[in-house]
Amino acid sequence: MGSLRCACIDIGSNTTRLLVAEPDGSTLRDLDGVRAFTRIGAACREDGTIPREKIDEVALTVASQKAIASAAGAERLRAVATAAIRRAPNRDELLAAIRERSGVEVEVLSGEDEARLAFLGATGSCPGAVVLDAEGPVAVVDVGGGSTEIVVGTPGGTVDWVVSVPLGSSVLPIERPEPDGVPDPASVAAARAAALQGFDGITPPAVTRAVAVGGSATSLRLLAGETLSPAGLDRALDVLLELPVDAVVERFALHPDRVRMLPAGLVLLGAASGALGGRPLEVGRGGLREGVVLEELERGGWSAAG
Repeated sequence: MGSLRCACIDIGSNTTRLLVAEPDGSTLRDLDGVRAFTRIGAACREDGTIPREKIDEVALTVASQKAIASAAGAERLRAVATAAIRRAPNRDELLAAIRERSGVEVEVLSGEDEARLAFLGATGSCPGAVVLDAEGPVAVVDVGGGSTEIVVGTPGGTVDWVVSVPLGSSVLPIERPEPDGVPDPASVAAARAAALQGFDGITPPAVTRAVAVGGSATSLRLLAGETLSPAGLDRALDVLLELPVDAVVERFALHPDRVRMLPAGLVLLGAASGALGGRPLEVGRGGLREGVVLEELERGGWSAAG
C-alpha cells in the first residue's frame, strides 16, 4: 500500500481551492491543486445572503474539484468553508447544494479553527516552511477574502492566542475610477483607516518571528520579496497605485481577480504587521489547506516524527 493521500477543498470568500498531498518522509508533498476565483464574498447581498446563481456555481466548482481529487488518488477528502459562508444567513442552502451535486459534506470553520489550521499549515511539515526552526513563539497572519486571523503559538506545539477580525480583501473594497484602472488614492486611504480601526486594541503576545499566509501574501512575494517589511508593503502599494490591472497582470504574472483584490489585502497585511509591533512578515509556504491535510494525515496515523 502506498502513502495515504489526502485532499482539501477550501471554499473561501474569494477562491475555491483544492490541494491533494501525501507524506514524503517527514514532510508533505503536493500532488495536485487547482484554484477557481468564485468570489462569494463580493457576490453576497448587503445582508450576507449568497445569491442562488453563486450557490450553483460553487456547487459545480466543488464537484469538479472532487473529481480531480479522486483522479489523483485521494483516499480522504475534507471540505472546509470560511468567513463569507459562516456569516451567510442562507449558508445551509449552499451546503445542501454542494451535498446534492457532489456528495461532499462541508465543514464551516469558526474563525478560531481557521486560524489554528492556518498556523498548522504554516509551521508544520511542509516543504519550505519558514518557521520550523523558530525559537520561541511565532505569529501567523492569514488574510482571507472575508476575515483576517492572527494566531500565536509554538511550531509543533500549542496555539496560545488567536484573534479573528471580520475584515478581508473582499470586505474592504477599494474603488477604481475606471474599470480595471488604477485604485483611487482616497479609497485606499479610507481602507487603510478602516483596517487600522479593525485592529485597534488588538495586542498579540510578543513573538520571535511572524509569517503571512493566504493569497494576498503569496502574490506579494513577486512585488515585495520573501519578507514583507512595513517599507516593502508601502513600496508594493505604490506600484499598485501607479499601474492599471492589465499592466500588473502582465508585469507580475498574476490573475486579474487577484490583482483587483491585492490593494485591500496589502492594507490588511500592513495593519496586522502594525498590531505585531511593525514586525516584518515572512511569506509562508503553507496555510489553511496544508493544515487541513496535515490534520487528516495525523488522524490516519501518520506522524512527521516518524
